[in-house]
Amino acid sequence: MKIGAFEELVLLAVGSLGEEAYGVAVKELLREKTGKSPSIGALHSALYRLEDKGCLTSHEGGATSERGGRRKKYYLLTSVGKDAIIEANKIRMEFSKNIQGLNLGMDEA
Repeated sequence: MKIGAFEELVLLAVGSLGEEAYGVAVKELLREKTGKSPSIGALHSALYRLEDKGCLTSHEGGATSERGGRRKKYYLLTSVGKDAIIEANKIRMEFSKNIQGLNLGMDEA
């Protein structure tokens, strides 16, 4: 399965957050790691797309008064999502090994 670069970052963020992966937490981790802050609309579009592709599952948490009774929607990385990350990484490594003077540690495995 092919995924886009932003989708890959979202999958990595969801996987990194584990049980605590919800929209705002994913957005904050992306900002922290990339220095860029996607709009919440762009992020939710990617999350929905990835869920449709089978890369993520979701469930709603309990309603809290601090959120005005609204529930958080939590995401979990699936095996399809893990495979998509592995495939994206293979493609990136294939490109990078052909760049002279660029050593990303591929020979150390």
